[in-house]
Amino acid sequence: MPRPRTCRCVQALPNADHFHPCNRQPTGEVVLAVEELEALRLADLEQKTQEEAASGMRISRQTFGRIVESARSKVADALVSGKSILIQGGTYEMEKREFKCADCGHVWEAPFGTPRPDECPECNSVNLHRVGGPHMARHGEGHCCCKEAGTA
Repeated sequence: MPRPRTCRCVQALPNADHFHPCNRQPTGEVVLAVEELEALRLADLEQKTQEEAASGMRISRQTFGRIVESARSKVADALVSGKSILIQGGTYEMEKREFKCADCGHVWEAPFGTPRPDECPECNSVNLHRVGGPHMARHGEGHCCCKEAGTA
């Protein structure tokens, strides 16, 4: 029996989810999972070590290595073969931030990567504070594996 998959922490969804050659019709399509794009971002754009990136995604270094290797292979195939790249799905969770209004006590979450809220959604106060640490929440078209593994 295979080991249950660990959910991968992703900081933000991509600004664009479809890329294609501009000078001709694509010869096919490659689907890049959201966590594969996150692995590319951490390893190649932010130039983090595999250990640092794996820690940020809350997975093992070996799992990170497999994810980034798969992502690089897919992107190379798309670039060399003239295929379009579609970013969707995967096994991931979005990191969320929690805020509390000091005036009315209302607590709410905001996705990581979005601007800090200007005011409380309940009373419009600007007296806000971030509480706790990062929280995980299922987001987008991703699939959270925690429920399958019985750890939700």
